[in-house]
Amino acid sequence: MLSVRRAAALDARDIAELLNEVIAIGGTTAMTDAVGPVDVQAWMQSDPRAIWHVAEDDAGQILGVQWIDPHPEHGGSVGQISTFARSGKTGLGIGSKLFEATKQAARMAGYAWINAEIRADNAGGLIYYQSRGFEDWGRIDGYVMRNGQTVTKQLKRYDL
Repeated sequence: MLSVRRAAALDARDIAELLNEVIAIGGTTAMTDAVGPVDVQAWMQSDPRAIWHVAEDDAGQILGVQWIDPHPEHGGSVGQISTFARSGKTGLGIGSKLFEATKQAARMAGYAWINAEIRADNAGGLIYYQSRGFEDWGRIDGYVMRNGQTVTKQLKRYDL
């Protein structure tokens, strides 16, 4: 059975492991450098309005993570969302359950809308956000990732 809960500092090691799996595979995230538990803890504590959730199985293995924090350019009423599922575990309802928890928490925290930036070549990510009700609102062409690769990002928004 899959359960979703707020992430805590003690989850940082397992979240970093999940993120590093996705980063190593490549092709779906703009993240290119491995992260450690200290990095994750710093992100979790970077803003008091940051909201982190994890999805885990009965054994306590983290299968997905999702977070929002205030968008750096659009102000505190806009949450910037990130979603990651463990490789090979997509299609199990992880993203759906994570978003239901995040959406409710975002409303309670006073966010007006949620922004998602998805690599245009990430078909799974585009489908995921579209199926949650996110709508296209813009693009970032020529986004240069830390490894020098240039991608296009599709911007999607979800009004709360």
